Amino acid sequence: MPGIEMAPGRHSSRLPTRSVWSILYAMPLSPKLSEPEIRERLPKVPAWSRVGDKLHREIRLADFSQAFGLMARVALAAEKRNHHPDWSNSWNRVVIDLISHDVQGLSQRDFDLAGEIDALVAERTT
Repeated sequence: MPGIEMAPGRHSSRLPTRSVWSILYAMPLSPKLSEPEIRERLPKVPAWSRVGDKLHREIRLADFSQAFGLMARVALAAEKRNHHPDWSNSWNRVVIDLISHDVQGLSQRDFDLAGEIDALVAERTT
């Protein structure tokens, strides 16, 4: 491939060297938010709290089936956005932490996913 370093002795149809992939994956998908930007966005997701560099929410549902169903729907939304939560489940309880690992803090992607999760929770509890 022109302009991309290829592994020595490899055909051009092969994948680029690891150094090219590290450059591509090192680019953040969304920039890290500043403190004022975070404070501005927090009121828009009132069910979430800030714990360190993460958005945190604990959700209680009727039973395990409801909790697991919510997790399945969140998983699909997260996969679509390529932004995956840190989470756990214990019977009717789902605990979710959002952080943009690529910027080691909060980005707009965290707030967007938090809003989508809020909408999914509202569907489950109404």
